[in-house]
Amino acid sequence: MCQKLLGDPNFFEFLYRCDLDATEQARKKGCRWCRGRLHRADYERKPRGGLTKLGREYDKRLSLCCAREGCRRRELPPSVRYLGRKVYLAATIVLCTAMQHGVTSQRAAQLQKAVGVSRKTLARWREFWQQLFVQTRFWQQARSRFLPPVAETELPQSLLARFAGEPATQLGSLLRFVAPLTTSSTGGWE
Repeated sequence: MCQKLLGDPNFFEFLYRCDLDATEQARKKGCRWCRGRLHRADYERKPRGGLTKLGREYDKRLSLCCAREGCRRRELPPSVRYLGRKVYLAATIVLCTAMQHGVTSQRAAQLQKAVGVSRKTLARWREFWQQLFVQTRFWQQARSRFLPPVAETELPQSLLARFAGEPATQLGSLLRFVAPLTTSSTGGWE
């Protein structure tokens, strides 16, 4: 499932369209500080972890900037492609971390080789999900939506399993669910 999704250009195009929609919605709301107009002010990214040739649209993180002189504040709309400042694609982070539960070490090693992520980085991602993510205000409020409770020691796999559908649908739903953490208004994903 993991390598198939990370190698599917249609899946990454879908994620890009989700980010475009979120950016347009944020633009229409205007600047949250002064209510001024927002303009696109994307910035460069060098994403890692895709198994397919990503389009040029993945070289940029969609962003907005207030047009009003004296304000000019940047607004980061929610993203399903990037998790904060992390250089690996969000889908890669979720899937590689989820694979650490119930997947053979040989299969995980193959994926690590294909994606180019070190065991140390995988350990940091797992630590994030199981120690930092569970302490975020976002998760403290959102976890009550799931009954029975999500097994926090098995995040993100236990959360991924709560979304219905094919693997691409499940992953897309999880990424949309955590997207509020990728905005500037929540203090970011860090």
